[in-house]
Amino acid sequence: FKIIIKNTLSLSIYALLAGFPMPIILALLLNEVKSNKFKKLVQNVTYAPHFISTVVMVGMIILFLSPNGIVNKFLGLWGLEPILFLTKAHYFSHIYVWTGIWQNVGWSSIIYLAALAGIDPELHEAAIVDGATRMQRILHINIPGILPTMVILLILNAGGIMNVGFEKVFLMQNPLNLEVSEVISTYVYKVGLLDAKYSFSAAVGLFNTVINLILLITVNKIAKSVSDTYLW
Repeated sequence: FKIIIKNTLSLSIYALLAGFPMPIILALLLNEVKSNKFKKLVQNVTYAPHFISTVVMVGMIILFLSPNGIVNKFLGLWGLEPILFLTKAHYFSHIYVWTGIWQNVGWSSIIYLAALAGIDPELHEAAIVDGATRMQRILHINIPGILPTMVILLILNAGGIMNVGFEKVFLMQNPLNLEVSEVISTYVYKVGLLDAKYSFSAAVGLFNTVINLILLITVNKIAKSVSDTYLW
C-alpha cells in the first residue's frame, strides 16, 4: 500500500509542478499577441485537445508510441533503435503528465485570460509613459493582477493532490509498468470490484478523501498567513 501512495503522490506532485505554470505562461503570452487572427488560431489549437475523450487520448498515445509509431519513426531517422515506451516503467510518469498538460493547457488558460482582461488598461498606459518595457509590465502589472486567481486555483489543486484520474491511468497500465502506474483509484477498483472487498476499498477511499481535506485546509491556512487571498 505504501508503494501505491508513493505512486499517487509522485504523479500528482509532478503533474502539479509541471502543469500548474503552463496555463499561466500561455495566457501571458496570448495576452501579448496583437494579431487577433493568430490569437484565435492558437486558442483553437490549444483548446481542441480538451474535448478529446480519455479513451481516444490513450489510443493516440499508444499509436504514436508504438514500435511503428510516429515517435519511433522520428527516432529511426537519427539511427536510434525503437523504444517500447509504455513497457518502460521510468517513462510512464512523463508520458502521463505531459500528455495531460498538452490536453488541458489551453482550456486551463481561459480563467487566466479572463483575469488578465480585468486588469485596468490605464495601469499599462501609465507604465508605458514611464518607460516600462513589455517584460516589466508583465512582471509588475499582469502577474500581480492574476495572483489571486493563481492562489485560489493552487489551493484547489493542492486539495485534490491524492486524486489521480482512474480512466487514463487504468488504460495506460500493463504488467510491465504496474510498479509505477498502480495508484489509489485503480487499486480501489481492483480490490473493491474485482476482488469484492467492498469494505476495504471503501476504507481506502475514505482515507484518500480525509488526506485531501487535510491538505486543502493546510494549504488554505498557509495562503491565509502569507497573503490576502484564501478560500475561507
